[in-house]
Amino acid sequence: MSWFRRSKQNISPDSQKKDLPDGLWEKCPDCGEIVHTKHLAENLWTCPKCNYHFRIGSKEYKNILLDKNSFKEMDKKMKSADPLGFEDTKKYKDRVKETIKKTGLNDAVITGTGKINGRSVAFGCMDFKFIGGSMGSVVGEKIARVIDKAYKNKIPLIILSASGGARMMEGCYSLMQLAKTSSRLVRLADEKVPFISVLTDPTTGGTTASYAMLGDIHIAEPKALIGFAGPRVIKQTIGKDLPKGFQRSEFLLEQGFVDIIAHRKELKETISNVLNLLN
Repeated sequence: MSWFRRSKQNISPDSQKKDLPDGLWEKCPDCGEIVHTKHLAENLWTCPKCNYHFRIGSKEYKNILLDKNSFKEMDKKMKSADPLGFEDTKKYKDRVKETIKKTGLNDAVITGTGKINGRSVAFGCMDFKFIGGSMGSVVGEKIARVIDKAYKNKIPLIILSASGGARMMEGCYSLMQLAKTSSRLVRLADEKVPFISVLTDPTTGGTTASYAMLGDIHIAEPKALIGFAGPRVIKQTIGKDLPKGFQRSEFLLEQGFVDIIAHRKELKETISNVLNLLN
């Protein structure tokens, strides 16, 4: 039967399957929904089906939280040195150079001043894309300086955290940033200048052990991982199963470590309302 036979007239041996361009679609890690990237961006990188919050960078958060064209960056050119001459699978200084080239960032935090609904604020935002948002000397120094900016100008401080913890490539230099940033926040608190800490997925390690958990108000995104050591390490250490949802925003809200859980679409208005109450 001829109609079961495939005609070879229009088939070229050089013909190739047309694949969709990369980056057009994203799969939700939570519910498996396939979402067009443009639609996802319009929805502030949250799943339209289950509200899962995708990880985004400092540029996206800056655009979401601050009034248009209000951000003035501080210490933009500050870059990490290599005080220990550290090398694992590659030299630390080479890792930093490659990450700068890949991300367009000079380190794992951007800091500056801006406005939220017309109110001036000092603003810091970490970026997990830069070596896991790890806190090294540059991150600690930039955080300390933006705290000083809030102190000097008596304007509220907003720091958004997304970090895997201290930067092991800088050893004790990294750990010293915990004390430096925390001591600056004590001085800020003495002047009764508000500090709102925004916790995103993940906020862990030395960042949690310092400024991230020292806010007057802690606001977290839904289902964000927040803690010091990871759940797997804790389970291995204590030899017991952990409670369901352990170290997630909702669990920490129940335990009193988090004050508010805010959807990304409502984050700017939530911060603005809190500032109105604090002032």
